[in-house]
Amino acid sequence: MYNKVILIGNLTRDIEFKTLPTGLALSKSAIATSYKFKTAGGEQKEEVCFLDFSIFGRTAEVANQYLKKGSRVMLEGKLQLDRWTDSNGNNRSKHSLNVESMKMLGGDNQERPNYNSNQWENKGGINNQAPASTQTTYATPQQETYGGMPEPMNQNIPEIDISEDEIPF
Repeated sequence: MYNKVILIGNLTRDIEFKTLPTGLALSKSAIATSYKFKTAGGEQKEEVCFLDFSIFGRTAEVANQYLKKGSRVMLEGKLQLDRWTDSNGNNRSKHSLNVESMKMLGGDNQERPNYNSNQWENKGGINNQAPASTQTTYATPQQETYGGMPEPMNQNIPEIDISEDEIPF
């Protein structure tokens, strides 16, 4: 099974930041996303979804520094089911997002910090997992890319002489 969720939306509240006893940073907040559609009768409708999320590690520190209520972000991570017993003894549960990477999507009316969140993404950035282990790995930023693809390697690729008769299509 594959559990991956990508959400784009706005924060519904300011970041709640704390440092865990292990020294790992934790930021929590919630995101609102919407979906617009037309009904069979042609009426325009909009559904809004609210989801709590948690961010760990260096990305949590960045979120705390730059994000606030209303900030537009793209979050990528794993959907999880949180379960607990409330003060009345009732079993409760809710879905939340364990964020693995974040990208700030500031707009024209929002101050956009001079920060490239791509350099801290999980693929070559930091270990941004829940505190299963206390080790956080910091890496150097990713190398420059061209259109999202890594720089082509300088390889000598030999030419292959194929006639049109050998091509099956």
